[in-house]
Amino acid sequence: MRVGVPKEIKTHEYRVGLTPDSVRELVHHGHRVTVETMAGAGIGQPDRAYRAAGAEVVDSAEEVFAWAEMIVKVKEPQAVERAMLREDQILFTFLHLAPDPEQTGDLVNSGAVCVAYETVTDARGGLPLLAPMSQVAGRLAVQAGAQALERENGGAGVLLGGVPGVAPGRVTVIGGGVVGANAIRMALGLGARVTVLDRDLGVLNRLADTFGPALRTLHATRASLEAAVLAADLVIGAVLAKGAAAPKLVSRDQVAAMAEGTVLVDVAIDQGGCFETSRPTTHADPTYLIDGVVHYCVANMPGAVPRTSALALNNATLPFVLALADKGWRQALSDDPHLMNGLNVCRGRVTEPAVARDLGYAFTEPAACLGTPGA
Repeated sequence: MRVGVPKEIKTHEYRVGLTPDSVRELVHHGHRVTVETMAGAGIGQPDRAYRAAGAEVVDSAEEVFAWAEMIVKVKEPQAVERAMLREDQILFTFLHLAPDPEQTGDLVNSGAVCVAYETVTDARGGLPLLAPMSQVAGRLAVQAGAQALERENGGAGVLLGGVPGVAPGRVTVIGGGVVGANAIRMALGLGARVTVLDRDLGVLNRLADTFGPALRTLHATRASLEAAVLAADLVIGAVLAKGAAAPKLVSRDQVAAMAEGTVLVDVAIDQGGCFETSRPTTHADPTYLIDGVVHYCVANMPGAVPRTSALALNNATLPFVLALADKGWRQALSDDPHLMNGLNVCRGRVTEPAVARDLGYAFTEPAACLGTPGA
């Protein structure tokens, strides 16, 4: 198969869809790989490293898209990239379609076969391609929040770990999944007082067993959530609904009631955000103020540490890239129901139920797209 890797063009996105090591594996399997020049520069991998791995390096994304049967990326394709997609071309990347009707419409119109990292599943019910980026984002959320708490950045001037004689900062984490657990680990490591809320008592039990009495666990109700966010110096939104838009858990009125200098970090912003006042920001301009409350809503948080993030992501995605390339998309999806769950848009049809529901499309079962070409 002809596999193409364009350079990421989202603002301050430095990750890359395939590292040179991943390219080498594909070439070993008999596939051809074309990489846009400077695609790996953000992770310290120059063009010569890709050539040494067996890839051809070309000057433009247009060349990559025109040549490749499968495009492997990191972030959702931007408008100029979506315009280059064609019927039956495979797109394998993060998509986050539910809060993005414009992207969804373009992908539907392209006729491409669009497999989203974030909805591929595993035998345990997890999201194995989202997990490594969730680990990075959870840890970065505390790092970013701690910096935003500095007075010159609009925060309350609170040091999360405190010092002897001064109480540490208070961190509230909404959601105890992969993002939440990693945020908790970082916040506790800094010495903060940490509270986590989740609706799943099994999740709370697991977190309590992992972190012990240093972590305060609360069953998430409207009352407990409101009390916890109003008492916090830093609130981290770490909720996830697979494939769907994130629920709005913190209202505009609750934000207005927070102390000046409180910081909100919305890790769910890729799925629309879990704070009513959230809107996507970039690494170039990561925060804004509403009622004196600092909002950090960067939509590609792991892009801040691209070397770590790209390596972790490739560790997870490479087996699926190889399956798609070795077998073709129909056979690969037919053989692996977990990869099948990643199919979001297929040849003009929406095949992810949450996306269809949230954006008003007719839903097509993914298996219905596996007929013969031209069917």
